[in-house]
Amino acid sequence: MIGRRKNADDGAAPKRVIQFSRIDAGAFPFLLIFPAVLVILLVIAFPLLYSLYVSFTPYELLKPNSLNFTAARALRNYEKLLNDDIFWRSLWNTIVFLAVTVNLSYLLSLALSQLLARVTFGQSMLRTLLMVPMMFAPILVGMQFRWFFNANVGLVNNFLISVGILQEQGQIAWLVDVPLGMITIIIASIWMNIPVMTIILLAGVLSLPSETFEAAEVDGASGWQKFRFITFPLLAPFSYIALTIMSLDIARAFDIVRIMTDGGPARRTEMLWTYITRLAIEDTKFGLGSAMSWITVSLSVLFTLYFFRQLVKARIVQ
Repeated sequence: MIGRRKNADDGAAPKRVIQFSRIDAGAFPFLLIFPAVLVILLVIAFPLLYSLYVSFTPYELLKPNSLNFTAARALRNYEKLLNDDIFWRSLWNTIVFLAVTVNLSYLLSLALSQLLARVTFGQSMLRTLLMVPMMFAPILVGMQFRWFFNANVGLVNNFLISVGILQEQGQIAWLVDVPLGMITIIIASIWMNIPVMTIILLAGVLSLPSETFEAAEVDGASGWQKFRFITFPLLAPFSYIALTIMSLDIARAFDIVRIMTDGGPARRTEMLWTYITRLAIEDTKFGLGSAMSWITVSLSVLFTLYFFRQLVKARIVQ
């Protein structure tokens, strides 16, 4: 019996061993990032493409049947914006706001980074204190500075009255008068965003080679000459990175503007993002708001590409 069973086993067909084919080494990295790419497509790419489609339609939120594309009316929303005085005013206000805020923030951050780099005791504590403004949400910053600059009970007016600069009947309407409304928004944005730029520039200052400064001291260079001809040129890559991050961050400063002035009074502090909200949500003109959003996105992309090109040039020079 045993012998027969052995003979039967010898004549049986060999078992099949299933072998999984190896994944190509070149395709393996793409397989790993595929889930992340899928999420990005669903969360970012699809909404962007959908808003682009909506920008070519006369879609209104209260009129679902208006979401239809016709080639003859595809550019109607963009034509309306080009003939809209409020759009041009909001664009000008946004440019002024970005230019002043970014440049003042850069100058203050550059000065703070130079001072912090020369601190020999307690530098870690100073860095921690510097990051405090970043812990506040933009809505809280807007409410805080709205109270600071309130005409009646604000901290600024009360301080000026207490030191005798203002009279009790002569309070300054910071959030209403021109150009004080824009100035208050700029101050709030600088206070909230300056820590990021300072930390980036401080990292650049601390990474500069000490041999270059030692050689300059041997040649008798003054402190200003070392900063002008050594520190500032070598900080160019860090400066462009900080300016890019700062510009994109400030370009999304919807919360502060909405809380402090809401674009008013009389559109004096209207920005692109507040006007987009007014068109798309309050006036339910979603197609027109989408068109304005894409104009804003296009300007932001061009602005970012310019800074990156300058960054590449600075790295090539060095």
